[in-house]
Amino acid sequence: MDKKDVEKAALKAGKKIIDHTPEPVKEKVEEKIKEKAKEKFVEKTEGKLQEKANEASEKLQETKEKNAQKVHGKGEDAKEKLQDVLLSVKGKLSDVKEAGENFQEKVSSSDDKEKSKNKRKIKGANQIKKATDIKSSTKIKSSNDIKSSTDLKTMGS
Repeated sequence: MDKKDVEKAALKAGKKIIDHTPEPVKEKVEEKIKEKAKEKFVEKTEGKLQEKANEASEKLQETKEKNAQKVHGKGEDAKEKLQDVLLSVKGKLSDVKEAGENFQEKVSSSDDKEKSKNKRKIKGANQIKKATDIKSSTKIKSSNDIKSSTDLKTMGS
C-alpha cells in the first residue's frame, strides 16, 4: 500500500469514529484535529519556504562566485593593459628627458661661449675715458682741415 492510500483509509476510519462518538467528545476531537492540521500545515509551509530560501541562497552564491571570477579576470586584463600603457609612457618620458638634457647641454655650452666673449668685450675701469680724454671744441676738425681728393698722394707721385 501507498502512503496516500493509508492516509485515505485513516481519514475514512476517523470520520466513522467521529460519527459514532458523543457530542462533547466530538468537539474536543475536532479541536485536537484542527490543532494538529494547523501544526502540520505550518510545518509543511515552513519546510517549503526553507527549501526555497536555501535554493535561492545557493543560486545567489553561484552567481556571486561567477561574477567574482569575471571581475577578477577583467581586473587582471585591465592591470596588464595599464602596465603596458605605463611602460610606453615611461619610455616616451625617458626619451623626452634625454632630449631635454641634450638641449640643456647645448644651451649651457653656447651660453658659456657667449659669456666668455662678452667678458672680453667688457671694459675695465682703467679703459673708461676720463673727462680730460674727451676732445674739446678746439680739437674738432673744421671743414678747412678735411683733406680733399687733390691732397691724396697717388702711387706714382
